[in-house]
Amino acid sequence: MAISEYLESRKNIAGSVCGLAGLALTFTGLAGPYWPVVVTGLYGAGALIAPPERPPVPDFPSPSAQLEELRADFGKLGAYLAEVDLPPAAAGRLTELTDLLTALLDPGRPSELLAHDPEGVHTLSRTVRQDVPEAIDSYVRTRWWTRMTPGSDPPERHLERQLTLLREEAETLAAALRETEARRQETHTRYLEERSP
Repeated sequence: MAISEYLESRKNIAGSVCGLAGLALTFTGLAGPYWPVVVTGLYGAGALIAPPERPPVPDFPSPSAQLEELRADFGKLGAYLAEVDLPPAAAGRLTELTDLLTALLDPGRPSELLAHDPEGVHTLSRTVRQDVPEAIDSYVRTRWWTRMTPGSDPPERHLERQLTLLREEAETLAAALRETEARRQETHTRYLEERSP
């Protein structure tokens, strides 16, 4: 512990207060010739009974910083998706999903609302970092095997369904953000109406 940290510590402050009490006893004549022992002893006792120092609170990234990281990861995902060859129906669903994710991650007003919604940030993060890459990668890996096993469900159908479910989840998030904004606007309108004479 550095000297400046100790000077600001609870132990030093409590010891100093008790040491000042010892000096007060000295000036009133109660400590007598043993005043250095009394002052030192009271300082030590105060330092011993002081509550322990609290550990510092961990410094986690703010929601805005999390969204910035998520935007960067979304850019990486876009580069990955550009290299994958998908059937037209799945490609259309993927475009709908990525357009919606782009709108949600836009640095404008949706991001401001999203920054106050940790669950929404988590949902988007899971979609961008896990769900979409896993769905596409699973399709790419399974496509080859289905050629060898006729009669099984085509992987395109599963991919289309997965992308549809992910788009619905993103639409639910967008609807919740719209509802939050609408409630905020209504609240402000009521406030202004109540404030006016």
